[in-house]
Amino acid sequence: MGENALAVEVREETGKGVARKLRAAKRIPAVLYGRGKASVPLSLDPAVLEKLLRASSAGLNTLIDLAVSGRTDLAGKVVIVKELQREPVRGGLLHADLYEVDLSQTIEVSVPIHVVGIAVGVSMNGGILDTALREIEIECLPRAIPSAIEVDVSALDVGESIHVRDLAVPAGVTVLSDADLSVVSVVLPAAEEAPAAAEAAAEAATPAEGEAAAASPADEKKGKEKE
Repeated sequence: MGENALAVEVREETGKGVARKLRAAKRIPAVLYGRGKASVPLSLDPAVLEKLLRASSAGLNTLIDLAVSGRTDLAGKVVIVKELQREPVRGGLLHADLYEVDLSQTIEVSVPIHVVGIAVGVSMNGGILDTALREIEIECLPRAIPSAIEVDVSALDVGESIHVRDLAVPAGVTVLSDADLSVVSVVLPAAEEAPAAAEAAAEAATPAEGEAAAASPADEKKGKEKE
């Protein structure tokens, strides 16, 4: 077994009642499935799974070696965590979907985008960095899954963007996300646009030089009384 080993047990029963009993015993229900294979209900220790994922830079794409007690046919299976269900308030694990991978076949996964550098439009020209995309879909062999795709924004100026098509990916990795999607841009702060609009409106309302303001009937009456 590798360093990312996870001990699981096969569940003979399913249902909400079984799930409640498992959680009371500090375990959670899980399911193992794969391409063209029947699903297998499991149970596991959520604390062990959380610790394993935190220790790995690959996150949910971490390759995990399963240790299944009493099922030699499942021994040596390699999986990734396809989905985690959590408590809405405390965030504790409620359920895990484990997907069996074939190390000789490509797999489609999502990987995070890691922004590096400080954009010149931010440091020199008062812009702000607007991140529109935080992960992309890729396809590659399981052992070639990158922990992240880096994007260097150092040369990015105000009004400029980096798109999916501009990303540099490792050899053997195919990007599946739309090539025209914007990943990150440098834009002017909205707070600067509002005063500019207000100033323009004020200028439009100010009478042009040399124009006399029209006198109201009340002003004309006061003028006559003074005379």
